[in-house]
Amino acid sequence: MQLIDTHVHLNFDSFQPDLATVRSRWQKAGVVRLVHSCVHPEEFSSIQSIAQEFPEISFAVGLHPLDAEKWNSDTAEKIKTLASSDSNVVAIGEMGLDFYKADNYEQQYMVFESQLAIASELNLPVIIHCRDAAVATREVLQKWRKLKGERVRGVMHCWGGTPEETQWFLDLGFYISFSGTVTFKNAKAIQSSAAMVSSDRLLIETDCPFLAPVPKRGERRNEPAYVLYVAEQVAKLRQETLEAIAHQTTQNACELFGLSISPVS
Repeated sequence: MQLIDTHVHLNFDSFQPDLATVRSRWQKAGVVRLVHSCVHPEEFSSIQSIAQEFPEISFAVGLHPLDAEKWNSDTAEKIKTLASSDSNVVAIGEMGLDFYKADNYEQQYMVFESQLAIASELNLPVIIHCRDAAVATREVLQKWRKLKGERVRGVMHCWGGTPEETQWFLDLGFYISFSGTVTFKNAKAIQSSAAMVSSDRLLIETDCPFLAPVPKRGERRNEPAYVLYVAEQVAKLRQETLEAIAHQTTQNACELFGLSISPVS
């Protein structure tokens, strides 16, 4: 059985003392590929170093909406240049809108749309962060489609929306990725969303080191091996086998991010 964790942050300080050991655990859990997200272009070199050390890791480059105020006249060109400099870059992001922790709406809109333009120019998918901003995110993507005459390819990562909101982004052609939150007891809307996503648009992730899933929720640090628990919960919610979910989500991740894996022997 093979799994792909489609959203990790392994360059964070909490992983520095024992990343090799963490890797051995994700390998034991069946995680064969990982996609490392980026919250600021300044992270690029550290993420790139990790990917060079561990060849199963591909990565993205972008600016997180909570860092939108750090955007300047050079940021777009920097993201574009970095994304073009390494074949391991498979996406632009994470980008998007976060109205839960910040109210600099216009700045976030500008940064989001600027990164959509980069992804379109480079023909790369996007990794979208959306928190308390589903309506606004939908409007931006609909506007982009109307103005540019093209769909944006990508994933709504660490999805926390209702089934109705989920359908909005499925209709826009997006993949939906579920994290450890889908295992939380009171996450009824997220669980309902996980049950209704079409099989060909389903992804799983940890968003580590955040949001450790049940039964590891009490731990301070989440890690890629725990994506297995996310897969198990999604399988339960959809009344499918773990193997079926692993196969489908792995296939979907390969299609979205252009990944390749060795067949199971």
